[in-house]
Amino acid sequence: MAEEFLVKWGRRTGDSTKLNTENMATALPPVEQWNPPFCGDIDMRIARDGTWFYCGTPIGRPALVRLFSTILRKDTDGYVLVTPVEKVGIKVEDAAFLAVEMTVARPQLEQVLRFSTNVGDWVEAGSSHPIRFEVTASGGIKPYIHVRGDLWALVTRAVTLDLVELGEIREHQGVRRFGVVSAGVFFSMTNAAEMEAIEAAT
Repeated sequence: MAEEFLVKWGRRTGDSTKLNTENMATALPPVEQWNPPFCGDIDMRIARDGTWFYCGTPIGRPALVRLFSTILRKDTDGYVLVTPVEKVGIKVEDAAFLAVEMTVARPQLEQVLRFSTNVGDWVEAGSSHPIRFEVTASGGIKPYIHVRGDLWALVTRAVTLDLVELGEIREHQGVRRFGVVSAGVFFSMTNAAEMEAIEAAT
């Protein structure tokens, strides 16, 4: 099913249309530069847990999911899979990706947080890849790390707990805030008073 879709929407090479899987898997295509016609929506979605579905069936091949992820883009009217000649719309329930692992490096004593996604991307949090925090309906915090374009990765619960452990209180825009630092940038999670109240209650 998904293989047929990839062949159908494959890129044009020379005089024949074929799927250049090797190039697309090893290098990210310049999807932001492509402006093909919209060909409608297809029955594909990315669930909240990061699982990709095609026609209601989970896509079980990680390499295929990775391949789809390299041609994913978010436009003003939604998420699309795009090639130089066509683009199709898909549904994304929360974020395009999941951040499933975090490593901490300290080059020259500066803390740098690196995140890996469920599709094999690695990004370093900083000015080019900010972390943002959203408040859930229950009052919790949902962190997201910017990956590329307008695509973000939702940080998994386990990694979020590691992120909170690295948090510190700083003066931020004239207010005491609790947040985390990466590559010299302070990313605010919540106000310091709330975090201090939580710590006092535990």
